[in-house]
Amino acid sequence: MNSMKPTKQFGRKEGCLRCGRKRGMIRRYNIRLCRQCFRELAPDLGFKKYS
Repeated sequence: MNSMKPTKQFGRKEGCLRCGRKRGMIRRYNIRLCRQCFRELAPDLGFKKYS
């Protein structure tokens, strides 16, 4: 048997930069916020909600 430790990590490694939550992450454009924090900060970041 090979007793080497696997080098690749699986699962959610990093969480939201603001609250630490690991589910519902928005990683596009390297934002790295959960969807709840993104909704609060989106207007300040320059995102606009249409319709």
